[in-house]
Amino acid sequence: MPLAIVAAAIGGMIALSRMGKEPQTSDPVIAAMLVDTIRPEIKSGSFTIRAQGTVSPRIETSIVSEVSGQVIWVSEQFTAGGLFRAGEELVRIDPSDYQTAVLAAEADLAAAQATLSDEQARSDAAREDFRRLFGENRQPSELTLRLPQVARAEAAVQAQQAAVARARRNLERTRIRLPFDGMVEQRGVNLGQYVSTGTKLGNAFGTERAEIRLPLSENDLAYLGISPGGTSASIDREITLVGSAAGNLAQWPARLVRSEGVIDRNTRLSYLVAEIQDPYRLADSSASAPLPIGTFVEALIPGLDASGLLLLPAQVLHEGDRVYLANTEDELEVIEVDVVRSTPREIYVRGNIEANDRIITTAIPAPIPGLKLRVREPLSDSEPMLRILPPDAEFVADSGGEDG
Repeated sequence: MPLAIVAAAIGGMIALSRMGKEPQTSDPVIAAMLVDTIRPEIKSGSFTIRAQGTVSPRIETSIVSEVSGQVIWVSEQFTAGGLFRAGEELVRIDPSDYQTAVLAAEADLAAAQATLSDEQARSDAAREDFRRLFGENRQPSELTLRLPQVARAEAAVQAQQAAVARARRNLERTRIRLPFDGMVEQRGVNLGQYVSTGTKLGNAFGTERAEIRLPLSENDLAYLGISPGGTSASIDREITLVGSAAGNLAQWPARLVRSEGVIDRNTRLSYLVAEIQDPYRLADSSASAPLPIGTFVEALIPGLDASGLLLLPAQVLHEGDRVYLANTEDELEVIEVDVVRSTPREIYVRGNIEANDRIITTAIPAPIPGLKLRVREPLSDSEPMLRILPPDAEFVADSGGEDG
């Protein structure tokens, strides 16, 4: 009986297994990779070369006392940040001793002039006496006419005139002035303090113009059409400065004015100098925001013509000057491009790609041609690929810099 039961169970299982349906099979599904794409921007106009620098005064000076004495008056403008006009008095040193020196020098001058008049009269009298004694046929000697004494008296007058001028100049130096419109950077003297000749009273700089030193590589200069040590004629051009003003991005018009004419031995960079007029906007407060001394700015310099090139962000370029694009079948293609110019921020290319191509910005660990893609298009075809500020634009979207 047990063997019969086991045999019946086995037979039933075999019958049930034969009655079941065959499992359905299907081809494996290959997952498509999700990628972001952009479209190249067709460049119009010139290359934009970027350089960074710090705004510095074109005229900067230390205010030093040329006379000794006690400070008896200090202008309210003579403080850090104070503005002053050319010739405006900033500090006054006690002039009493110098006024006395002027009076003494003027008295000595009057005495010397009196001596000269006396010697001149004696000389004229000697000439007349000699004429009466010897007539017109003989000429008197210089000693007879007392000409050496007259010359000595004239020299004494000139010396006293110089002494008067020196005394008056020292008196004028008790009033400290500067010959330019400017701003006080630092004050180092106070009311009642005694100063001597050579004492530093403070620092000031001119506000009419400011300068920015811009470091540029030889490659950058080539795209500007400027050779190292180039002439002012090839350098002179309008540029745009971009920086932060009150927490917002702002821009200021400036001008390249000269090259420093040497290459830095350590960095192998050349320096161009840009100049901005009225950085504090004192003459026209309705102009752009003030640009204080010490502000770090980025300069956007127009270079050679780049019309017709395609502009892409630098991150889409891969080793071997290749870019990845999604073709019409949503498959990966690896294209080699001709890179005309590359920077840490952007690249200019030509050939092998067109303005309508979809360039992949997503990192692909294994870029195998033909890889299936799920393409995420840009928000709008009209949305610019890069926010690059042209020289005549009103706003910028990025103030980051480029090395050298």
